[in-house]
Amino acid sequence: MGRHVIVGAGQVGAHLAERLTGRGHDVVVVTRSGSGPEGVERVAADAADRDRLTRIARGADALYNCVNPRYHRWTRDWPPMAASFLGTAEDTGATLVTLSNLYVYGPVDGPMTEDLPLAATGVKGRVRAAMWRDARAAHRAGRIRMTELRPSDYYGPRSTDQAYLGKDRFVRPLLAGERVQFLSDPAIPHAWTYTPDVAEALAIAGTDERALGRAWHVPTGPAVSPSHVAERLCEIAGAPAPRITRVPRPVFHALGLASPMMRELRETRYQFDRPYVLDSSAFESTFGMAPTPLDDALRAVVAVHRELRPAGN
Repeated sequence: MGRHVIVGAGQVGAHLAERLTGRGHDVVVVTRSGSGPEGVERVAADAADRDRLTRIARGADALYNCVNPRYHRWTRDWPPMAASFLGTAEDTGATLVTLSNLYVYGPVDGPMTEDLPLAATGVKGRVRAAMWRDARAAHRAGRIRMTELRPSDYYGPRSTDQAYLGKDRFVRPLLAGERVQFLSDPAIPHAWTYTPDVAEALAIAGTDERALGRAWHVPTGPAVSPSHVAERLCEIAGAPAPRITRVPRPVFHALGLASPMMRELRETRYQFDRPYVLDSSAFESTFGMAPTPLDDALRAVVAVHRELRPAGN
């Protein structure tokens, strides 16, 4: 069995740690605070500190970049961290497995495949595209071994309110019979990636040589509208029929005046103004992994919600 170092213990990192330990690997989870799931070695470190990260990753088979800096700090926080990951992978020989996203493509008509040009027009997409190009160049030069995984927007257990379908933004109010306001038209189909599937794909990519040298889309089900997800969630939970409405565009922009997070969402609003479809067939056919069916995923979401609900509610 191998040694795997995961940087980040948020929506995906904790799931990944559980999968790798379940397969008998030694796992180290690195966060600024030293937090992380039980059953792994937990280390406090700054991902931008190359020397420190290199010491932690010495002897590791794989190094996973599951970091999620604050949305409005990407241009400041990502470049030093990305350089640290590349340097650590070069210094240690650990395979660098980067969890990225679909921002690199910019606005797209039709299903997204991995061979699309990196045509991002927004700041965040250009930051991610630069990270990919630097890592690919280092791989082609023989300095590192790497791969990158690109999911769509998250849903599932441990989804935070950075996710459109997150616990407090979407799941809790719907199951309580409350109205939910969505930031765009809730009837437009959108690709949603289940967080345990993201972790599973990362675990595969970090342990299979076939993943190296290219980017992959994480197995993701057919695009469905937020309204459809809400309907299925409430039906599965036995909750009242969902009430989900659109935030008017002027209100959306006004919210950005007070909230840095909301202000940054303007840049990626295009993803919700037209159908957003992800083709993940390359990963599925290569590694034999299918996305979790929507209803199965939502049953898990409901089960976790009920476990966490205070007694009497």
